[in-house]
Amino acid sequence: MRTILPKLRYCVKERLLRNLRRCRDARLRTHYLIIITLNEGLAVALVAQTQKVHRDTVYRIARRFRERGDLGLLDGRADNGPGKLDRGFLDTLGRLVRGSPQDHGWRRPTWTRELLVLTLLKLGKAKVHVATLSRALHLIRARRGRPRPKVDCPWPIGRKLRRLEEIRRLVEGLPRDEVALYEDEVDVHLNPKIGYDWMGRGQQKEVLTPGQNQKRYLAGALDTRTGVVHWVEGDKKVSWLFVELLGKLYQHYSGAKKIHLILDNYCIHDSKVVAWGLLEAKGRISLHFLPPYCPSHNKIERVWQDLHAEVTRNHTCADMDALMVEVRDYLVRRALKTLGIQAPLNSIPSGVS
Repeated sequence: MRTILPKLRYCVKERLLRNLRRCRDARLRTHYLIIITLNEGLAVALVAQTQKVHRDTVYRIARRFRERGDLGLLDGRADNGPGKLDRGFLDTLGRLVRGSPQDHGWRRPTWTRELLVLTLLKLGKAKVHVATLSRALHLIRARRGRPRPKVDCPWPIGRKLRRLEEIRRLVEGLPRDEVALYEDEVDVHLNPKIGYDWMGRGQQKEVLTPGQNQKRYLAGALDTRTGVVHWVEGDKKVSWLFVELLGKLYQHYSGAKKIHLILDNYCIHDSKVVAWGLLEAKGRISLHFLPPYCPSHNKIERVWQDLHAEVTRNHTCADMDALMVEVRDYLVRRALKTLGIQAPLNSIPSGVS
């Protein structure tokens, strides 16, 4: 042990202990502790184990202390100048991960850290190690995730924006004696949707599936003023399900001069049965169709996402009747919460709202 670090004089040891107590830098404190524990006669392997460093680090710190004294314990990288991960580097990295490698001439469609390093170098940024790039990705809060599929709207962009602007003006300028609702349907499968969940180390949870899938369908409408969802159930997703919802809205909003429904272009919304239902409503119900393939502009879609997260994902219901009880319970509790009413725990509704 004395070959890598000679015995320290008492005054030197006291100075190191005093500096250790005053030090607030974690790396420098580790360097002080390495020298102090080596001076107490501990083996290099034991010092490396107690300080959570490699043995080569212990030898390097001891050599620097022999050559330069206390100054050898300081982190010399502070004199290296500005770091490579400056604002320009991070901004460029942020733009890259939001795009595709194929936008920069690569044939690979997904990013790797090595490919990001090469692309940054190609754009004139500093060359960094992949470990340094991982730290940069953490700094910009980038994450690895699963992209979602998307279908482009076939309409010209001008026509699409005009239709969305018309709907926005309709909702914002709605007269007091009229109502507007976002309408859509959702499928409820007996075979559970599989989603992320917390698990123990070495564990992979299993979700039992009935095997023979069954389906139920909900047609719902989200009130733009109150946030309350009105819905009906059916065994088939057909025009009669949509017409049943129109009848429920017609009765519920009996005092409204006009009921505006904002909905997608699904085929069940445009049929002879629907035309008959609108005729029976005597002009009180008006349909406003969104541009094709624009689900993000239909606000009830978020309600269905929450329904899947709260009920259908990884569910353990043995049959469809039990699953539909959970679906109704969620929608009733959501309606009560929206209206500011405290819902009882484990409430089971007797019917739809």
